[in-house]
Parts: sequence; structure tokens; C-alpha cells
Amino acid sequence: MIINSSVVGLTSDAGISGYATAKHAQVGLMRTAAKEAAGRGIRVNSSTRGRPDTEFQRDIEVTATGAPPDVAARIFDARIPLARHACADEIARSVLYLACADELVRDRRHPLPVDGGMHI
Repeated sequence: MIINSSVVGLTSDAGISGYATAKHAQVGLMRTAAKEAAGRGIRVNSSTRGRPDTEFQRDIEVTATGAPPDVAARIFDARIPLARHACADEIARSVLYLACADELVRDRRHPLPVDGGMHI
């Protein structure tokens, strides 16, 4: 089982208490389910993505900053240590890794950050 969450499940910011609560709950669910299912050989992991390069994220950034899309993206890029949004392929590969790497992530029970260093 793979739970797709957000870097906010590992961090938080002012003004997003509802969203942060939901994402922290997903990480807690993953940790609990992993312990409960381990005896049956079921792995439960989560991918906690950072800011993806998607139209939905661009709309959020424009709304949050009031800036044009290219300026809003640069503002948000400045908050990411890697200095860029994640592409969909990077996020998909992290989920594929969790799904396929039996020996590497056998009972991992912790989130795999795909966030450009935002969780640090």
C-alpha cells in the first residue's frame, strides 16, 4: 500500500492548520497500518511530495501571491532548497520505487520525501 501525501505531512506553515492536520494524519495512518500489516507481509509506505509542476499548483501559487504565474513560480521555487518544482515523472518514479523495491523498502514505515529538500 502506498499513501500519497505532501511534504506538509512532515512540516507545516502558518495558516494551513486544516491541511497540515490532514497530511500529518496520512503519515500517522501509514505508520500505524505498516505495523498492523507487517505480520502479513504487507508493506505500507508513503510518498510525500513537495510542490509539483502542475496547473493546480500554479493556480495555488498565483492565488497565494497575487503575482503572474511566472513570478509566482519563482517565489515558490525560492522556498525549495533544490530551487525548482518536482516534475510529475519524479513523483511517479518515487511511487514506482516504493511499489517495486521489496528488499529495499520491506518494512520502511516512514515517508519517502520527494520535495527538493523542503522537509529538512
